[in-house]
Amino acid sequence: MARFPLIIPLLMYASAASAQQQPGHDACARDVTRFCRAVMNNGDGAVLACLKQHRTRLSKACDKVLTEHGQ
Repeated sequence: MARFPLIIPLLMYASAASAQQQPGHDACARDVTRFCRAVMNNGDGAVLACLKQHRTRLSKACDKVLTEHGQ
């Protein structure tokens, strides 16, 4: 659970420069916008739950990042 608070900011707010330093940083940004826009202001937990709910529809890159972070 210690990784949980870090994953959503990692996924949502990465800039192009930081993404070059840490590949996969913005892997879920498009998926969050597409599937979870309605819950973006409800906190990281709500966004993560939304991503999990839409898991089968996520991009391969986003799914990989979630898997790598134990989600």
